[in-house]
Amino acid sequence: MLNLKKEGVLLEKTRRGFENEAVFNPAAIREGNSVHMFYRAVREGNYSTIGYCRLRGPLIVAERKRKPILFPEKRYESQGIEDPRITKIEDTYYLTYSVYDNVNVLGAYATSINLKTFKKQKIITPKFTYREYKHFIECCNGISDKYLFHYKMFKEHGLGRELSRKLYVWDKNLMFFPKKINNKFALLHRIHPGIQIVYFDDFRELTRDFWEHYMMNLERYIVLDPLLSYESSHIGGGCPPIETEDGWLLIYHAAEATPTGFVYHASAALLDLENPQIELSRLSQPLISPTHIWEKEGVVRNIIFPSGAVVFDDRLYIYYGAADTRVATASVNLSELLNELKKTKE
Repeated sequence: MLNLKKEGVLLEKTRRGFENEAVFNPAAIREGNSVHMFYRAVREGNYSTIGYCRLRGPLIVAERKRKPILFPEKRYESQGIEDPRITKIEDTYYLTYSVYDNVNVLGAYATSINLKTFKKQKIITPKFTYREYKHFIECCNGISDKYLFHYKMFKEHGLGRELSRKLYVWDKNLMFFPKKINNKFALLHRIHPGIQIVYFDDFRELTRDFWEHYMMNLERYIVLDPLLSYESSHIGGGCPPIETEDGWLLIYHAAEATPTGFVYHASAALLDLENPQIELSRLSQPLISPTHIWEKEGVVRNIIFPSGAVVFDDRLYIYYGAADTRVATASVNLSELLNELKKTKE
C-alpha cells in the first residue's frame, strides 16, 4: 500500500481584490531549488485571473505577487482565465489555461522564456457547436455514449437554439508533454468524459479543417476513458506528464458520481513512452481522496483537483485545488508509486 502524505494547505485566499474568494488549481514547475507556481485566483463574482508565487523547495512560500500575472483582456475570457498548467519544451515555457466568457469554455496558451513575463497566444481548441460536434462523432466507431453527455444535458434543459448558435463544445485541461514526441508537439486535452491527445508540427495547423477531421476520428485519439468505480462520471488530465524509465506518469482527476454529488479524486496512470495513447496501467484505487475538512468543505465540496507536480529527491509533490477554495499539497515516494503502477500492469 502506498504511503501518501498530505502535507496540508499551502495557499489560502487573501484580502487582495483579485483573490478574495478563492485560490486553487495551481500549475507548478521546478527550476533549481525553486518551484514556480501559477494558480487560479478568484475574486467575488467568480472572476478568475492567474496569480503567482515562488516556493523554496517544495513546501515553503518564499514570494507571492500582489497582482495577477495574467488577467482577462478579450471578450472570450471576460469571466476569467482558469486552471493553468505549465510545461517547458526546449527553451520555451508553455502555460495552458481555460478561458471563460460565462457561456463557453475553450483552451488557450501563453508563452515565456523567463517565467516572469508571458505573452498570450491564442485559443487552440475548436469552436464547434454541440450540434456540429454530435454530427462529427456520429462517424466514430465504438465511442462511449458519454461523449454526448453535455449535448443531451443542454438539450434536456431546452437550449436547442443555443446548441446551434452559441454553445461551443467545452474543451478543458490542456497540458503539453515536456518534449516533442516523434518531432511533434503532443497536447493532452479533455472533451467529456475522457482524456485525448493531439499531435501537430506547428500551431498554424490547428485550423477548423484540422479539428473537423480530428473529431470525426476522435476514437483514435483517446488516451484514457473512465473505467473504474471511482471514475464513474468522468476523468480529466491533472498534472503535465512526467517522463520516467517506466513510462509517462500522468496524475489525473477522476469524478465519482455518488448519491450526494460528485467526489473528485486524484489518481495515476502510466503511458507508453513512444506512444502515449497506449495505457500501460492505472491505479485500481485513488491516489488522493478528500478526507480532511479543507478538502470536503469550501466553494465546492469534496474536490481534489491535481494540476501541478514536481520531484525532489525521488519524492513526488502533487499540488492540488482543495474544495475549489485553497491550494494543498500531497507527497509520495516516486519509486513506490511507479512500482504500484507496475503491479497493476502485471
